[in-house]
Amino acid sequence: MMAELTRFYNMFQPTHYNIFLDINRESKQITGQTEITGDAQTQEIALHQKGLKVSKVQADGSDVSFITDNENEAIRIKLADTGMVTLKVDYTAQLTDSMMGIYPSYYEIDGEKKQIIGTQFETTFARQAFPGIDEPEAKATFDLAIKFDEHAGETILSNMPEIKTENGVHYFDTTVKMSTYLIAFAFGELQSKLTETKSGVQVGVFATKAHKANELDFALDIAKRAIEFYEDFYQTPYPLPHSWQLALPDFSAGAMENWGLVTYREAYLLLDPDNTALDMKQVVATVITHELAHQWFGDLVTMQWWDDLWLNESFANMMEYVSVDALEPDWHIWELFQTSEAPAALQRDATDGVQSVHVQVNNPAEIDALFDGAIVYAKGARMLVMVRALIGDDALRLGLKNYFAAHQYGNATGANLWQALGDAAGINVGTIMESWLEQPGYPVVSAKIVNGRLVLSQKQFFIGEGKQSGRIWQIPLNANYENAPRIMDQAEVDLGDYAALREQNGKPFRVNVGNDSHFIVSYDKVLLDDILENVNQLDAIDQLQLLQDLRLLAEGNQISYATIVPLLNKFSESQFSIVNDALYRLAGDLKKFVQVASSEEKNLQKLFDQLSANQVQRLGWLPKTGETNDDQLTRPYVLNAALYAKNADSIAKAHEIFIENKDQLEALSADIRAFILSNEVKNFGDEQLFDRLLREYQKTSNPSYKVDITRALTATTDSALIDKLVTKFEDANTIKPQDLRAWFRGVLANPVGEQAAWDWIRNDWQWLEDTVGGDMEFTTYITVISGIFHTAARLQEFKQFFEPKLNTPGLTREIQMDIKVIEGRVQLVEDEGIAVNKAIESLV
Repeated sequence: MMAELTRFYNMFQPTHYNIFLDINRESKQITGQTEITGDAQTQEIALHQKGLKVSKVQADGSDVSFITDNENEAIRIKLADTGMVTLKVDYTAQLTDSMMGIYPSYYEIDGEKKQIIGTQFETTFARQAFPGIDEPEAKATFDLAIKFDEHAGETILSNMPEIKTENGVHYFDTTVKMSTYLIAFAFGELQSKLTETKSGVQVGVFATKAHKANELDFALDIAKRAIEFYEDFYQTPYPLPHSWQLALPDFSAGAMENWGLVTYREAYLLLDPDNTALDMKQVVATVITHELAHQWFGDLVTMQWWDDLWLNESFANMMEYVSVDALEPDWHIWELFQTSEAPAALQRDATDGVQSVHVQVNNPAEIDALFDGAIVYAKGARMLVMVRALIGDDALRLGLKNYFAAHQYGNATGANLWQALGDAAGINVGTIMESWLEQPGYPVVSAKIVNGRLVLSQKQFFIGEGKQSGRIWQIPLNANYENAPRIMDQAEVDLGDYAALREQNGKPFRVNVGNDSHFIVSYDKVLLDDILENVNQLDAIDQLQLLQDLRLLAEGNQISYATIVPLLNKFSESQFSIVNDALYRLAGDLKKFVQVASSEEKNLQKLFDQLSANQVQRLGWLPKTGETNDDQLTRPYVLNAALYAKNADSIAKAHEIFIENKDQLEALSADIRAFILSNEVKNFGDEQLFDRLLREYQKTSNPSYKVDITRALTATTDSALIDKLVTKFEDANTIKPQDLRAWFRGVLANPVGEQAAWDWIRNDWQWLEDTVGGDMEFTTYITVISGIFHTAARLQEFKQFFEPKLNTPGLTREIQMDIKVIEGRVQLVEDEGIAVNKAIESLV
């Protein structure tokens, strides 16, 4: 264990790398030579390597002895002296098929199989490509030279521009000082579109030739304007000559912020400008602006060690919204923050045992397990939104400018950021933020009238079992009554005589107005009734927040779900898409209380019909020209509800649209395509349609059409077709490993498919681990299961299967938490089922 804790950088500090790679796609063989100049602090040093076959090590031209220590991913070298030295390492390695290190991405054009070679080095996979000090702090400059089995018409890209080609070797300009995990290159037959920013940065979008040229346009426009926006907002120039955006057909994460060569999943970069739903455009725009935010925050200034991963990710997660809001103000993109990041963080962070945003970490397997999207990305971003709300944009920009100036081309910690922002704002940001960073979980603030006085108290909120340990947060309250403190840092605070306060303020009392702070509110009956009577005066975000907080309180067993059911109709006519998001999330949560095909489920379906009928009538099935963004975004919620309700008119209408478009399904409006296809598969489908859609899935290069087909096919009610589908899970020619989780989740969430999917993952766990096990997405397969199971029998089976895996590095926390998640849900269904079903019945 000793070696894990030793940072190799303490023994040897590189300043410059010369990396030569000769890559043969045919044999999947890499021949490499790496020269590293650096300062040896000790005579015994170590370099990182993983899976490299090292044949020779030299120090200043002389052979030295070395040991390959695979267990600790190291080459151990003894030097004659300390001080400056140039090491030369000769080695061979394999191209991987794990989407890590240097790997091929596969695609087809006109039935011909092709590949693009690309890289993924975050977190600790650069060591699979070349030896070095593979730690964020070990920044150096790099000269990259690459030879490959090249044929005419191929393009090669890297972090820096190519400066010459000699004897088939491509030489790239020396990089700026940077961390190993941000090095990237790619080659193959690529198409591109290029432009230039006002300040002269070359911007390009690259993709395989399987895509139509116009699919690159949207990303090019967003990327160019985003870089211009960030240069202005950060008051710091973009540090490199170019910014390439590259879509890779096989890519495990969503995207990766390699400096100057950002890599993406195709679905998150390319889109058909004429037929893509608005919500998908928003997703692509936020992914691009997230990665480009990193070019400064993460790349120019990098966290010192992985425990401050949040520093990179939380920040980019906030900035993606800040920039898209500036680039496309009509989108009201902060509403997406409220429907995606906020509920994800609140749900995950309420489970006892969740990680804090800042986590101590040493073992490489644990580093990958840190990428908990709901915490390190979403909760962290909410914390930074709180900071932004507290200090304002002027102080934020000044603080960032100073932060970049102080730490550029170097490393920083969270404390450095708080210092810079605090100095700019003149408040102690660090003290306020420490309670959010270092403590897991979040508080529920209870607002009650006690003996005529308005009293607020805070304590940790849990869904499922949770142990109170007296945690207190510094809570930016954002109350709408002036006499509430700006920051609540005590367990309880008395605001004074309620009747007088209510009179004086003339409106219902509320806290966390705008839902910017990471806590939920439990109002007593008097306060809640007051808010509900005036609910139409609340804006969309405040209505969403009300529904979201009630849902969480019910999940946490602090109020009964049965008391919320009658409120749903109050919101069913809302024309705000985010209110519909919260409404249908809440209504969807009621499904766990009913058994499939029972009389209770029929009542729930009637309730869904009640909630959606007028909206379906108002909006219709087909998008209309000139309709509002809200209407476009609301339609999917209400159509989905109508189909769950088995509304005969909706089923017939969807079928009619399918028949009219049956020869060109891809051309169906992307806003409704998923519902048309799902309805057809469920209610009118047969094996012929199933096979046709599966063929189209394989053939199309349109990522959003692929997603729609996944949704449709996994919804089938034919168990023979479910079995057929499960046999495709391990066939990479049909379902790429990067897309498998969505298929698995779709089948598992389908009552007809649940058993088949659960059997598959238990029987073929080893295959899954071999295929995607080295990857930060791997644990999310467990998360997916815990999001669906809700019976005592399934809980038992889950524990039986996963408890023996508790000691697997990187899985421990996920398994412990997910057992708690399912236990909490099983208990809730047991406690509340009868009351909830009665409440539903009384409405229908």
